[in-house]
Amino acid sequence: MRQLEATIAAQAATIAAQTAELQGLRDQQAKHSRNSSKPPASDGYRKPRPQSLRPRGQHPRGGQPGHQGRTLQPVPQPEHLEVHAVTVCSHCHAALQEVPVSAYEKRQVFDVPPLQIEVTEHQAEIKVCPACGQTTTAPFPAEVTQPAQYGPRLKAQAVYFNVYHLLPLERTSELFADLYGQPVAEDTIHNAVSHLAEQVTPANEVTADQLRAAAVVHGDETGVRVNGKLHWLHVVSTATLTHYTIHPKRGCQGLAAGGILTKLQGRAVHDYWKSYFTVHRGPHALCNAHHLRELRFIHEQYDQDWATQMSELLLAIKAAVEQTRPLADHLPAAQMAAFEQRYTTILAEGFAANPPPDPPPDQRRRPKQSPARNLLVRLADHRAEVLAFMYDFRVPFDNNQAERDLRMVKLKQKVSGGFRTLPGAQAFGAVRGYIATMRKQGRSVIAALETASRGTPFMPASPQATAG
Repeated sequence: MRQLEATIAAQAATIAAQTAELQGLRDQQAKHSRNSSKPPASDGYRKPRPQSLRPRGQHPRGGQPGHQGRTLQPVPQPEHLEVHAVTVCSHCHAALQEVPVSAYEKRQVFDVPPLQIEVTEHQAEIKVCPACGQTTTAPFPAEVTQPAQYGPRLKAQAVYFNVYHLLPLERTSELFADLYGQPVAEDTIHNAVSHLAEQVTPANEVTADQLRAAAVVHGDETGVRVNGKLHWLHVVSTATLTHYTIHPKRGCQGLAAGGILTKLQGRAVHDYWKSYFTVHRGPHALCNAHHLRELRFIHEQYDQDWATQMSELLLAIKAAVEQTRPLADHLPAAQMAAFEQRYTTILAEGFAANPPPDPPPDQRRRPKQSPARNLLVRLADHRAEVLAFMYDFRVPFDNNQAERDLRMVKLKQKVSGGFRTLPGAQAFGAVRGYIATMRKQGRSVIAALETASRGTPFMPASPQATAG
């Protein structure tokens, strides 16, 4: 009898393990970019049916009310003028050469002149002193160091195409050959990026200082290939500042390498990568866009109503914050209390539907929880971080700022592949961070690169100036 009971128990344990494994495989198969943190590139050719997390009717596609369109307008003083004469009447074919012009119909064509590289020769005078007989040579400008070299404007354009527009080295060289009739060697472009990375170091240091003092910053990370090995690109940013760090590690070492999160005075917004809580000891906020996707997955895969209710609650709080922000800097106390009570009630329903798992036979291992219960535990343990956007209007609902700052670097890998060396990847990150900051602050990218190439990079404006 005991042997039969033991056999039944062993079979039950095997069935439970196989059921859990099967459910895990089903969960893995059901996840895509719209119900999890998986990137869109992982969806493959079988794209999920488009379902936006944005409620229907909110910010529809196309131009929004009040948006002013742009169209090409004629200029009062064109650089060139071409007059097209009337010589014959289009009706009776009479000669009109001697007839005076009564009016003009004007049309303007905007175009660029033919591009050509110009060469400037620097000649330093050499003189022999009649008094002492010694020879003196006039000094060249500091930037003129070689018998033949490229100037700062051309180097800035090379970096502009390679780093900002993400063209590979070979195609950047071809572009110069097509536009200017002067192919630029790949090594020259690579050296220009490295030189710019050194020149923008002071500007990036100012960016890092301003991020450390910011009230709210966004953080995220994504994998990059360096010499065939996985590295991590870390970003810390705001609406006006961007700082990149490329490091072999994703966790605490990589997050701390930038020197920002370890000294951050404000709040860090991220997507619940636990290392952020270790590196930054101050306040945090969690990305609710990720929560909405995970809640959608729980509803689709497990058919649990509490997930839909939690999604609706988070979106309702977001709508209330957006409606109140123009009028006040916080929600009414009664409204916040009602939202908090709703949050607690939904969590209780969720935990009731997802009781804790039975302890495993091996007591040294923690019992494996379902995705639904894992999400519930996070929403319960980090309630303050989930609802930070409700308590402090400076905190955004999601972490989209950091994700946007990473998106173009992911595109660079699709276009150009990985990086050959770690110093090359770090140079790219330094220049890209400088470009992103200048772009956010309304600077011309090409002008910012040219001034940096000359040794005088633009410095990020103070938060007060950008806020004004």
